[in-house]
Amino acid sequence: MQRRELFSFLSSSVKNSLADKETKVTLIRPPYFDDIAAFDIECQNCEGLCATSCQEQIIIIQEDKTPILDFSKSGCTYCDDCAVACTPNVLNIENKKLIDATISINQSSCMSWEGVMCFSCKDPCLEDAIDFKAMFMPTINQDKCTSCGFCISRCPTYAIGVSE
Repeated sequence: MQRRELFSFLSSSVKNSLADKETKVTLIRPPYFDDIAAFDIECQNCEGLCATSCQEQIIIIQEDKTPILDFSKSGCTYCDDCAVACTPNVLNIENKKLIDATISINQSSCMSWEGVMCFSCKDPCLEDAIDFKAMFMPTINQDKCTSCGFCISRCPTYAIGVSE
């Protein structure tokens, strides 16, 4: 792949990924809930302490006052701070579990799948859940992945996505 082709590929991938991100909002909740319906009921009178206590600042309070995770800048460390701060007890440490989401790599947008050596997603993965076939072709090992989201913001072409 020549340099001109590489930059053309990167530019088109970023534009396509940004367009996809703008049209679809994935509702990923923090990992400490037991009853998903409690968000719509109990969070209405809350001041969003879960968001202000989040060390990674990935909890966003939506217009309907419910919290969602935004992996565009960082990921979840499972530090428990949001659950401790939650006064309505929608989030509770006793209900700690993995984030209910699936992380995946879009092979057509991934630089490594196009033959460019890139390990941007592998480096921040604390669980070593990203496997490479040879030096290229990364895949998410779902048995190891905690859906923390740290790999998402590190991808230069936005090839890593999250779904419910």
